[in-house]
Amino acid sequence: MSAAADPLPAEFALIARHFRPLAGAGALELGDDAALLSPPAGRELVLSADAMVAGVHFLENDPPDLVARKLLRTNLSDLAAMGAAPLGYLLTVSAPKTTDDAWFAGFAAGLATDQEEFGVALLGGDTTATPGPVSLSLTILGHVAPGRAIRRRGALAGDELWVSGTIGDAALGLCALRGEVADADGFLAGRYRLPRPRLSLGQAVTALVHAGLDVSDGLVQDAGHLCRAAGLTAVIEAASVPLSPAARAASRLELCLTGGDDYELLLAAPAEAAEALRRAAETAGVPLTRIGRFMAGPARVEVLDAAGRPMPLARPGWSHFG
Repeated sequence: MSAAADPLPAEFALIARHFRPLAGAGALELGDDAALLSPPAGRELVLSADAMVAGVHFLENDPPDLVARKLLRTNLSDLAAMGAAPLGYLLTVSAPKTTDDAWFAGFAAGLATDQEEFGVALLGGDTTATPGPVSLSLTILGHVAPGRAIRRRGALAGDELWVSGTIGDAALGLCALRGEVADADGFLAGRYRLPRPRLSLGQAVTALVHAGLDVSDGLVQDAGHLCRAAGLTAVIEAASVPLSPAARAASRLELCLTGGDDYELLLAAPAEAAEALRRAAETAGVPLTRIGRFMAGPARVEVLDAAGRPMPLARPGWSHFG
């Protein structure tokens, strides 16, 4: 009579149930201490990491599948900002011991949905228990042609400032989920819970732009990062900033300009690239709007209202420590 195999410890059984089915080839079925990965020949690796904490980046009662998809998409947005294509990701999940198996099942299902959509797979990570709220961290790996990564540094005086999609929906979506803004069809809440990483657009414009990033902490604040990197002033025309019908109806322009979680691309490009940018955006199926310009001057952002007057703002954007 043969001896029965020892049962898997609870943590490893959880990994086997929910995360092993997400593993890509390099993950070695999540059975080793690390993954093995060969980047595509002739490409540079791009790596980025972001964390999300319940009560800070998502609401405690948000559906776990949407939490997972937001986590993956915010990291994919970093690749989009660099003009990179996704390769794989590492994941760390810290959850209270009281977290039930259904939460993990929903979380894994959300990852599976977006893995299929974006062509990316899990490579490894860690699971731990925590006495605090659910805390998540994801490290994304991508690749880009050598010398083609879009950097924050590089804007030139005379460059135009462009932004993808619409701005302010996510900040308004958080307000809607708190009952502060009307959102009858759930559009705004959806934009907060489920960002749209602009991967195809980022990859299409690498040869056209001088600098760029994704808008995570607010349009004005993130434009300031480009200004500091280049030592220039950026002028944003508030009336040109693209707003969705729902955002226009909310009539909270300052929040749209300074609220976070948009995950749209903000790009600096020479004026002569305008038509090529429009064609690239049309091919990628992503709206792209010119909203301002860079000029010689101190590293700062100036926002002008519809009459061309400086528009005072209470704060430029979101900060965890300010």
